[in-house]
Amino acid sequence: MKTIFKSFVLACAFIGSYASAQEVKLDSVAVIVNDGVVLESEIQDFLSKIKQQAAKKNQTLPSDKALRVQVTGKLIDDNLVAQLGERMGIQISDAQLDETILSIAQDNNLTLEQFRQSIISEGLDYEKYRENARQELISGEVTRNSVRRRIYISPQEVTNLLAVMKEQTNNDVEYRLGHILIEFPSEPSQDDINAAKIRAEKVLKLLNDGSDFTRIAIASSGGSNALEGGDLGWRSINELPTLFSELVDGKDKGTILGPIRTGLGFSIVKIQDIRGRQVMEVEEVNSRHILIEPTIILSEAKAKETLEKLREKIVSGEADFAELAKEYSDGPTSVKGGELGWTDPKSFDPAFSNTLAKLEVNELSQPFRSSFGWHLAELTGRRTLDATQQMNENRVYQVLYKRKYSMESARWLKEMRDEAYIEILE
Repeated sequence: MKTIFKSFVLACAFIGSYASAQEVKLDSVAVIVNDGVVLESEIQDFLSKIKQQAAKKNQTLPSDKALRVQVTGKLIDDNLVAQLGERMGIQISDAQLDETILSIAQDNNLTLEQFRQSIISEGLDYEKYRENARQELISGEVTRNSVRRRIYISPQEVTNLLAVMKEQTNNDVEYRLGHILIEFPSEPSQDDINAAKIRAEKVLKLLNDGSDFTRIAIASSGGSNALEGGDLGWRSINELPTLFSELVDGKDKGTILGPIRTGLGFSIVKIQDIRGRQVMEVEEVNSRHILIEPTIILSEAKAKETLEKLREKIVSGEADFAELAKEYSDGPTSVKGGELGWTDPKSFDPAFSNTLAKLEVNELSQPFRSSFGWHLAELTGRRTLDATQQMNENRVYQVLYKRKYSMESARWLKEMRDEAYIEILE
């Protein structure tokens, strides 16, 4: 395979030299990643996007060389995840993609056409944007499926965190952290560890001397959020990795901590901001649905048509929703007549939650497509809860899951890189 790619690269070089004489600039392969490639145009597009965003925020960036290293690393990771998605057979249909883009447009209070025009007005190709969005959806699905299997949360961990939360006096505090990771290899020697620590201490000195944290993170961090300036977003003390939570607790805004030894390398953390926890009222919905999953035998059109006929029977009073769900619905809820119970709508597929948001209580939806298949949904209730008071086991589980997810996803990506054939072409 390597020989084939070498031949391909030489061919590109020959064609490129010919095109040069014709004053036509052609694309070229920048990185070979297993059986795939990262093109120079992809790197340049990504670099342009970052520079445009930085200009809007008046944010200084590291040198082009350092920025290119980070961008190339991100595109290599994306390529590896896309290849895994292909092997897993994960696909996003046009219907699913349309639902997602419509949801993004609605979140921005725009119609689909207005949203399309806003993309074009920013100098972007709309069809290219659609395909990038499709790849993002596939990557998200691949990552969630792969990382979820690596996370185990014991009942004892849930019990322990519940007890800790009840005793804490800082549950109403949230931190916004910046994070820089100085990586070492997956099986590091003592020399590797020492070298990484020296690098981390140099970075720490630069920060303590007043260097811009975001710029240093973009240039030096091996973390997955390096190109966002290392921003971890707002998190409560319990949502942070354990090592970080113990260090930041009680510290002031602007404090820089580290180097902190982890399984991936040495971390440097800055408390960018502190605020009181935002009190949020969370809406829960009670709903039921009939799900029909398209197959090789059952087409998309037939699945939708079946639900349209079932809807007519329900509306006319000819049949009962629950009985039809038991007879026709796919998935585990069919035995319960399609009942989903009281649920935070954010936990549903975006297409499903968006549809429920538009329904009145006891209103029946039209058939719609989600990533699971075609649905007919009925909203049977809506209520509001004070999320800040809801310290139940499920929420504690989610806190533990998020805490472990970021670390495991970083480990998973690192393992894929270590096992892959990667060649950066000069």
